[in-house]
Amino acid sequence: MAAPINRQDNQPVFVLHTYPFKETSLVVELFSREFGRIAAVAKGARRPRSVMRGMLQAFQPLQATWSGKAELKNLHSMEWNAGLMLLHGEALMCGFYLNELLLRLLPREDSHDVLFDYYHQTLRILAQGQVSPATTLRRFELRMLQELGYAVPLEHDAYSNLIQTGQQYIYMVEQGAQPVGQYMTEANGVQLMGKTLLDMVQDDYSDVLTQQQSKQLMRTLLAYYLGEKPLHTRQLLMDLQAL
Repeated sequence: MAAPINRQDNQPVFVLHTYPFKETSLVVELFSREFGRIAAVAKGARRPRSVMRGMLQAFQPLQATWSGKAELKNLHSMEWNAGLMLLHGEALMCGFYLNELLLRLLPREDSHDVLFDYYHQTLRILAQGQVSPATTLRRFELRMLQELGYAVPLEHDAYSNLIQTGQQYIYMVEQGAQPVGQYMTEANGVQLMGKTLLDMVQDDYSDVLTQQQSKQLMRTLLAYYLGEKPLHTRQLLMDLQAL
């Protein structure tokens, strides 16, 4: 028998989401290291005795084999990869939030190996629970936008001048930071201190004001790129602890 068309064997993946397909199958949204976001049919996965059913768990490093030329692939097998991760409480909700972000913003079959590795690292950090969930989310949100090619200038303002720590700015989506009181062309944006932008460059979220202002900035940027449809998990996180 001929080998399946475009077969990919034992690829590192994470399950982002599953939903029913026909009577006994599931469509599985996978984030793969080499092939980006892949949708595949897991035939018979809804049957009680399906071997694959127990493998389709979010936040676990897995290896998947699939084939097919069309956008919807055929998922042949799943295997456990090294390193079981357990997320609970807020960390679990944060994990679902990350998955929803990737589902909404990550193009299909567009490789992002660096983002894949950073997602894996972020899940480990959430599972360990030693870093504030809010800080972990800010770091991932920024890294994700940068890896997907969205411009988020932090070190220079909209006029190519270096950001000044003590200067107040209005941050405009797709323009960058405009100094308050200088060259202002619009007043609609996120007001923040230069220190916040420079702290974000340094990955330093220890300052309370930086935490507050970076959260508002990332909410504004994500709302712009996500469009009118809000994130379900964002609202749940806001209801929990305003993450």
